[in-house]
Amino acid sequence: MHSWESLAQLLASDLTCGILCDVGMPVMHRNVPYNCRVVCLDKKIIGIRPKFCLANDGNYREMRHFTPWFIEPSSPGFGALEDYFLPSVVQEVTGQLKVPIGVFAVAALDTAVSFETCEELFTPNAPHIALSLAGVEIIANGSGSHHQLRKLDTRIDLVRSATAKSGGVYLYANQKGCDGGRLYFDGCAMVWINGELVAQGSQFEGFDEVETVAAVVDLADVRSKRSNFIARSYQASSVKDINRIEIPFRLCMVDQHTTAPSLPMRPKIHDPMEEIGFGPSNWLWDYLRRSGLRGYFLPLSGGADSASTACLVAIMCQRLLEELRTGSERSKAQVLRDIRKVTKRADYTPPDAKDLCSRLLVTCYMASQYSGQETRERARLLAETIGCVHTSILIDDITSAFQTTFQKIQFHNPPASGGGGSTFKTNPTMDGTWMENIALQNIQARSRMVMSYFMAQLMPWATDGDDTPAGGQLLVLGSANVDEALRGYYTKYDCSAADINPIGGINKGDLK
Repeated sequence: MHSWESLAQLLASDLTCGILCDVGMPVMHRNVPYNCRVVCLDKKIIGIRPKFCLANDGNYREMRHFTPWFIEPSSPGFGALEDYFLPSVVQEVTGQLKVPIGVFAVAALDTAVSFETCEELFTPNAPHIALSLAGVEIIANGSGSHHQLRKLDTRIDLVRSATAKSGGVYLYANQKGCDGGRLYFDGCAMVWINGELVAQGSQFEGFDEVETVAAVVDLADVRSKRSNFIARSYQASSVKDINRIEIPFRLCMVDQHTTAPSLPMRPKIHDPMEEIGFGPSNWLWDYLRRSGLRGYFLPLSGGADSASTACLVAIMCQRLLEELRTGSERSKAQVLRDIRKVTKRADYTPPDAKDLCSRLLVTCYMASQYSGQETRERARLLAETIGCVHTSILIDDITSAFQTTFQKIQFHNPPASGGGGSTFKTNPTMDGTWMENIALQNIQARSRMVMSYFMAQLMPWATDGDDTPAGGQLLVLGSANVDEALRGYYTKYDCSAADINPIGGINKGDLK
């Protein structure tokens, strides 16, 4: 119901006047929840388009919340439209009692527009194929596709193929930012015509979650391409038509000679190293500002994985400073508010990225008697370079306490084969059996995890000066790459057992 209340506010304003709007929202029809696109124009709802191919693999569990719109597979086309009776909060604004729901095209006075949603683009028999053959010239896709290394390449290939083979205009919009969970959505809205890119939004640049991407296209180019593709024309001549909702509205300029079409451009694709730097760092900030906590704590070992994690936080700070200097006024104001909220300093404006990093990241080299000077020095140099608060501790007292406690174990009901309590072994050593060695190594790793959470709770208290008595605690960062998780090459409940792990989906080769 909240979605309808929000849409009613949108329709009550003049934001839909003179512009065809496509709004994504959940819709309950006949007590069945659907993921829908609500098409609006001039303060009215044109129709509701439910999604019929749901993402239900990988990170997505869409069918936990929604039901696919049913289309009879033995019948051509997309099925008949049904009546959807609008809630009273919308009826009062639009004066409409009911609107069509189903798969349709909007037939304007000068062209036809239809829609597919996110996952439907990725399917083998994507809706845009039948829609294009039925004469739809513009297809809009409102997507919620999360960032994954090299995934933009796939999106570009799919949209290029859709418009290169069938001809037409494809408007691809994607969510940008973090939804408060563990996914980051990387935007990169695009406009394609006949297999050529004519406009592209940013993928990672900036922290402003609102971005407008515009292009000028000539629909005569679409008609020319399609009519000269004889095999396509033969297929289109016999395809079943789709439902059309007519509107007395023109999408094209009346005088089409006043504005030149946008020129084709090469897609901008970040290399994997840039993606690893930009994607997780954007997500780290979004997650932190929504968490209500003070920053991050990271056990910094001097190895490649924890160093990569520390660098991601440093990149986050550098990008925040860049946003404060070059972002939109709205974004600069939001970022500064968030920085002051996180640091608990109402008047704080970071002078540089290092100063900000010193407020948001605490690292600790957790040494044992077996640690080397080389890793200790590497950790110190990295922390000094990025500007974070760096500490070090010795965990030998902690691990010794575990060993001492084990030595005092009492066998109240010893096994019969033991021959009595005096024969049991209670003094494991590193030079003993492999069982003793592994147990003592693992207790070092697990001690670091326990100490990490202890320090994460206390470091704001330990380091805050007189300018903020607000307190709070830090989020603990893990630094285990995906190869370690897949192979099981880690100690359970060691430093990989953290609040979040920004490199948990990246393999060792890409990190290097």
